[in-house]
Amino acid sequence: MSAKSTPRNQPRKVFIKTYGCQMNVYDSDRMVDALGADGYVETKVMDDADLVLLNTCHIREKASEKVFSELGRIRDFRDERGAGAKKMLIGVAGCVAQAEGEEIMARAPAVDLVIGPQSYHRLPDLVSRAHNERVIDTEFPEEDKFAHLPAPKREVTIARGLTAFLTVQEGCDKFCSFCVVPYTRGAEVSRPVAQVLNEARGLAGAGVREVTLLGQNVNAYHGLDDKGRPVGLGALCHMLAEIEGLERIRYTTSHPRDMDDELIAAHRDLPQLMPYLHLPIQSGSDGILKAMNRRHTARQYLDLIDRIRAARPDIALSGDFIVGFPGETDADFADTLAIVEKVGYASAYSFKYSIRPGTPGAEMDNQVDEAVKTERLAALQAAITHKQQAFNAGCVGLTLPVLMEKPGRMPGQVAGRSPYLQPVHVMADAALIGQIVPVNITAQGKNSLSGTIVTADRLAV
Repeated sequence: MSAKSTPRNQPRKVFIKTYGCQMNVYDSDRMVDALGADGYVETKVMDDADLVLLNTCHIREKASEKVFSELGRIRDFRDERGAGAKKMLIGVAGCVAQAEGEEIMARAPAVDLVIGPQSYHRLPDLVSRAHNERVIDTEFPEEDKFAHLPAPKREVTIARGLTAFLTVQEGCDKFCSFCVVPYTRGAEVSRPVAQVLNEARGLAGAGVREVTLLGQNVNAYHGLDDKGRPVGLGALCHMLAEIEGLERIRYTTSHPRDMDDELIAAHRDLPQLMPYLHLPIQSGSDGILKAMNRRHTARQYLDLIDRIRAARPDIALSGDFIVGFPGETDADFADTLAIVEKVGYASAYSFKYSIRPGTPGAEMDNQVDEAVKTERLAALQAAITHKQQAFNAGCVGLTLPVLMEKPGRMPGQVAGRSPYLQPVHVMADAALIGQIVPVNITAQGKNSLSGTIVTADRLAV
């Protein structure tokens, strides 16, 4: 047996470093599942790995340069192991791989494998080939990758915890002028209803209590049922709510133009659908929204929020914002601050605009000075933080159902999540992990809440 090979009685190990969004987290798990069918197990220690994969994100500025920098470190680590060490393959997956696969192969000779996000079901074969030749697969295959991916083993799902991501939709047809997703993930595609329900049942059967449905534009979901009829996200949530053991349903990320009446009604009618909605607007200025190709106005967005709150008055809103988009003036930015004030977000993500090659925004005139972007981002984040703290303060004194997920940082402490995704800490027995328990919120921290368990006697009062 060669010193470079893995002993046959020992499983091969894969180390995955995941960048970016929740969909990449889900994709990394499914890559582990696919490789598991070929004898690989996941390791959290790169030193042990036979295969190292970077699952990349192309959304933020300098994403590809960060990948090349990381590849340099991995190459150096592999070289330091010496000739007697076992062979370590290096692969790049995800959206940077999709967008810049040829450049990766040219600039990073240490890379053995480049694979786009639509080809994960081919991983075992591609990895096998990569032992003998450099491999690149960034095509958009005709076959449904989800139909070919093996279901995760029950013990693997159990080890991943009480909450899980479940991708139901991929791609986007909106073509916002700042975004690379239509080019790296392709057109909108929805998984069939039966496929989604089967995966959800498997998760619930392994102890998952909360599932978050994922999609680049998840509320555009239109998967087909067993009679070939398209089903919307609202109807899908009703079906998921019937699965025994599945107590909580969430979804992200949504586009305002796809928030239909059926989905709004689901928030009203389904207790399993959590009262928390991530609904990005990106800017409060109609002029900037038009330049971004968002195809809605600030007023239309606010009217939609009013309709959602009429259906579910206790709903919490989250959003995304970009500052410094080409042509953004002080007045445009003031409109964005006004949206934050009017909506009162419980949380939000905010970023400086960064040029993404190949998008219409990259060719626009009137690029905003970096110093102005930095100043506006600081002001926006201060406004968002103020609203987030106000929302958390409003939770003090309430009794919220909390899904207890894990031991806390302090001895005797248990940590969980509220319906509004806030971390909640209580002093309680670890036996409560896995249960949804009523917690009286007594204090707020910077980014979390704390409270006490409400006993049956106290509930009766």
